Amino acid sequence: MKYRPYSRYKRGAVEWLGDVPEHWQSISLKWLSIRYAGGTPDRANESYWDDGTIPWINSGAVNQAVITEPSALISEEGYVNSSAKWVPKGALVMALAGQGKTKGMVAQLGIRTTCNQSMAAIVPNPSTNGRFLYWLLVSQYEQIRNMAGGEQRDGLNLDILGSIPCMTLPMEEQCAIADFLDHETAKVDALVTRERTLIDRLREKSTALISRTVTRGLPPDAARAAGLDPYPKLKPSGIKWLGDVPAHWQVKPLKHAVRFIEGPGIMAADFTDDGVPLLRIASIVSRIATLDGCNYLSANRVAEKWSHFRVRRGDLLISGSASTGFCSEVDEITEGAIPYTGIIIIRPLPRVAEKMFARWFFLSKAFLTQAELARSGSTIQHFGPSHLARMIVPLAAISEQQAIADFLDHETAKIDRMVTKVETVIERLKEYRTALINAAVTGKIDVRGQAADNRQELATAS
Repeated sequence: MKYRPYSRYKRGAVEWLGDVPEHWQSISLKWLSIRYAGGTPDRANESYWDDGTIPWINSGAVNQAVITEPSALISEEGYVNSSAKWVPKGALVMALAGQGKTKGMVAQLGIRTTCNQSMAAIVPNPSTNGRFLYWLLVSQYEQIRNMAGGEQRDGLNLDILGSIPCMTLPMEEQCAIADFLDHETAKVDALVTRERTLIDRLREKSTALISRTVTRGLPPDAARAAGLDPYPKLKPSGIKWLGDVPAHWQVKPLKHAVRFIEGPGIMAADFTDDGVPLLRIASIVSRIATLDGCNYLSANRVAEKWSHFRVRRGDLLISGSASTGFCSEVDEITEGAIPYTGIIIIRPLPRVAEKMFARWFFLSKAFLTQAELARSGSTIQHFGPSHLARMIVPLAAISEQQAIADFLDHETAKIDRMVTKVETVIERLKEYRTALINAAVTGKIDVRGQAADNRQELATAS
């Protein structure tokens, strides 16, 4: 949709805002709101947290656009003996610190609550529409974060918040912009949700295809193309969760098909600034292992204690948590690295298990189900070589394993390309959403008439 601009503009007082509508005025947030930080009752005093009745939120709550549930309930005693303060419903809260993207994020309260000291309450004055102010602060997310100094560890404070540049404009116009953005961003968000659902379905399709093929063999057409029986006879595997398998396959203990070695226990004190890479879980979240998130070990120390753990080109690596569902291959870049404890090296036995078939097996429900069973009832939520030794794997002849691996390479690549296309659509929708918010709150588009049209659209739809 093409939106019209305002009829007259003037140079804005803030460079990044550019030109603004002639009747808008620049002003700092401190003149539009009351701001204060919250507090946290002493965690060591259980009476402050047990049987609480007063809602309290932490910084993570700002991940919600509108906060409708507290993070915890504190007691009246905890409230009185801390610096926690009530924040009215409809006010805004902003994270002053936090990991990742949290710092600078803003949310609106759908409840009356208290908050912790790492959050600032922003209570708009009567001349400011809270929802308009919310969108204005959302649009300045990156600028606000940079006001803290740009370093992740640097936090915001109330003085910095007070200096945030804002705009004053007629209340009716603020309401129109807020209504417009609520309506339009909801439509974009619905589209993003639909696209993400499509990605979930595509990934489910991929998982189902992998799991069926490594336990039942190729689909008929693919089997014919590979010179295999398209409708092989089945036999009971004797394992409830596995069911029937092709009659000419064998169900073997996994230890008779692959060798597995878990990375050594290494302490942080062993880390060095450079040397031999130490692979972490972040290194095995794609088809090829990377050095992402790795630490380093002294080459001399590795030679003394851990040289037999060095990975070889072509090794497969899995996580002992099995929660990532990844199986990565070692290439020339990661060859020679040491896997951290919790990462398991997989080496298929020649003439028993084909490497890429083994990789697909470790990505299938046939393996993940066994991993989950190994962890169930255990206080340690990971598995290791002793658990792998008790697992089983259904195996065809090497030539059929190769045909299965080639088929899955081809078919999952098609699904991956579809996922990539959908992810591109999502990114474009998110970019459009951001651009629309920025255009509306900085006056690049005039949405006063559009808000009325949106209300009419909703009335007609209902």
